[in-house]
Order: sequence, then C-alpha cells, then structure tokens
Amino acid sequence: MLTAARCSPGPSSSMPTAALDARQAAEKMLARAPRWIEVLLALRNLLVAPLGLKTSAPDEPGARDIIGVFPVVRQTPDRLVAGFDDKHLDFRLVVDVTSAGHTQRITATTLVLTHNLLGRTYLAIIRPFHRLVVPAMLRQVAA
Repeated sequence: MLTAARCSPGPSSSMPTAALDARQAAEKMLARAPRWIEVLLALRNLLVAPLGLKTSAPDEPGARDIIGVFPVVRQTPDRLVAGFDDKHLDFRLVVDVTSAGHTQRITATTLVLTHNLLGRTYLAIIRPFHRLVVPAMLRQVAA
C-alpha cells in the first residue's frame, strides 16, 4: 500500500447486517459530509491552493473511478483503497468490511506518507481535525 506510511488507527462501527460491501460503505461515508466538515474542507482548500496542493479529485484523462474526492486505487468486496499522491504527501483511505454473525464491522483506516517539510507540517496541522472527521464520516454508514 504505502510503505513506511504513518497510520491513523481506524475507527470502526458495528451494525446489524445490512449486506454492505466495502464500496457501498465507502460511498455512504463519502457521499455527503456533515456541514461542519464541508466548512473545514472549504477552508482547507482556500488555504492550500496558493501552495499548489490538490483541492479536489485529480482531473486526469480517462475517467477514473472516484468516490467523493478520492480516486479508487484498488477494491475487493471486503476492502476498498482510495486516495491520491501529491507533492507533499501520499494519502490512502482504507475501508474494510468484516462480518461476524448478524453484524458487520466497518473500519476506516488512513495512511499518510509524507515527502517533505510541507507534508510533515500539513499532517501536524490537519491531524487534530482528522481525528474528528473520520469517525463522523464513518457514522454515516450506519445512518
């Protein structure tokens, strides 16, 4: 995936079996963010645009498979990996679905590989918000 990446332990959510695969869970997570997250992302995009960092899904030829703003890198029914590479860091969101009896556990794990001082600084600034955003997005799967 991302060798030597910093991993954010994945929050998880258990729910009665809804027969979701990893893609469906990722789509529910990323379909629409709560308003407070949209405001944070808009602020983030405004602040990083002058630095030349990506502010949305990459605009590349050959329509790629995208969920939310994240291109899908790899997927199986049990795991979806989405993310992108940028000049300051590489980012991956991993959504795993496991079944146990009549429940499913959905886990979201983020992996970040920083490339330079900008990447390390960005990660240090964003980490406290990230710890709030990922669990909030994961709660949308159960909603």
